[in-house]
Amino acid sequence: MNTLDVISVNIWQIVVSLLNLLILFLLVKKFLFGPVTRMLKKRQDTVDAKYSEADIALKNAQESEKELNKKLNDANITATKIISDATATAGVRSDEIVAEAKKTAENIVDRAKVNAELEMEKAKSSIKEEIVDVSAALTEKLLEREMNGKDHADFIDSFIDTLGNSDE
Repeated sequence: MNTLDVISVNIWQIVVSLLNLLILFLLVKKFLFGPVTRMLKKRQDTVDAKYSEADIALKNAQESEKELNKKLNDANITATKIISDATATAGVRSDEIVAEAKKTAENIVDRAKVNAELEMEKAKSSIKEEIVDVSAALTEKLLEREMNGKDHADFIDSFIDTLGNSDE
């Protein structure tokens, strides 16, 4: 019956083993499970805090990006307006310069015309005087006599009248 002793169940030994297991469980729960749970909760809180900080930073970055995009769009609009204003101003100034140049050119042409007319009148009167002198000299030689002042003036006037009529 020796073999039966090996298989036999000892209740006291089972109770002691269960008590040992229960004590071990309570000790593990008190000294190991509680601190490990608190440490895991603390780590979880730290991770959650980091995530919330990251979310806040992401929101701030997105807001900053929106503000920068708005400022960039405003700057582009302002730059476009400045360029269009400068182009319009340049066009107006260009038109003013061209108009002023045309006016100056017209003034120069008008003065040149007046000067040419004056020179032509001077040349005509000079030529008339020379013609009168030459014709008087020729007439005097033809008549071989000297003309008095009244005859000379009458002759010149009639000659000038015929020249004036032939010019027209």
